[in-house]
Amino acid sequence: MCNSKMEGGGATPYNPRTVEEVFRDFKGRRAGMIRALTTDVEEFYHQCDPEKENLCLYGFPSEQWEVNLPAEEVPPELPEPALGINFARDGMQEKDWLSLVAVHSDAWLLSVAFYFGARFGFDKADRKRLFNMINDLPTIFEVVSGTAKKAQKEKTVVSNHSSTKSKSNSKMREPELQGKYPKQQPPAPPSLKDEDEGMGLDMDDEDEEDEHGETLCGACGENYASDEFWICCDICEKWFHGKCVKITPARAEHIKQYKCPSCSNKRARP
Repeated sequence: MCNSKMEGGGATPYNPRTVEEVFRDFKGRRAGMIRALTTDVEEFYHQCDPEKENLCLYGFPSEQWEVNLPAEEVPPELPEPALGINFARDGMQEKDWLSLVAVHSDAWLLSVAFYFGARFGFDKADRKRLFNMINDLPTIFEVVSGTAKKAQKEKTVVSNHSSTKSKSNSKMREPELQGKYPKQQPPAPPSLKDEDEGMGLDMDDEDEEDEHGETLCGACGENYASDEFWICCDICEKWFHGKCVKITPARAEHIKQYKCPSCSNKRARP
């Protein structure tokens, strides 16, 4: 029998079978867990008594949440959330504890979604589509930590640029992002963009990066910030903090074709 916690309290096993159904399941569980960690945080904190046994935070497709013991059957019907979240409650700052639970909740949501994907035989294209749909939403950690609002504003700006371009001209990503940082990114020459068109790059992946608005620095791996200078390599198309590659805005204005340190080393002639 399927554990009732895994079905959101229903009597019939809940088994979403399509990408859209799994995504709705994901959103419902996510909404419930966000409620527990934000609007219902006092009740959630109270239920996570360290004097009790190993407790888990469950999210349900009905957008409800529950703090309860793990499933009794082994293996469980669905992957289990992190155990013992209540034990850490009084050993750290409340904000840090909520963030920790949020991170584990994000991991659980992904594991449940891709469990369904594996169980019902999603192929590579369906798995990619499911992940992209999930990745368009802020993580629970981003919501709980307050970074989601900033990310949403940045995503809106990038999405507005993305909606005005044609699929065949998706390589114009850099000039469009320059609109976001008008004084910080030097435009790349059109001829280089034409060369890149023939390098077999995945346009879909680039479109996804546009929409997500969560570019990472190719040097340090950190997210971009609107108050920092960034520059894009015209060869590998990775973005870098100017400080990480020792390029200033003033210097960038005079660079017609920027090559990051890695591409410069690869293309250096003996």
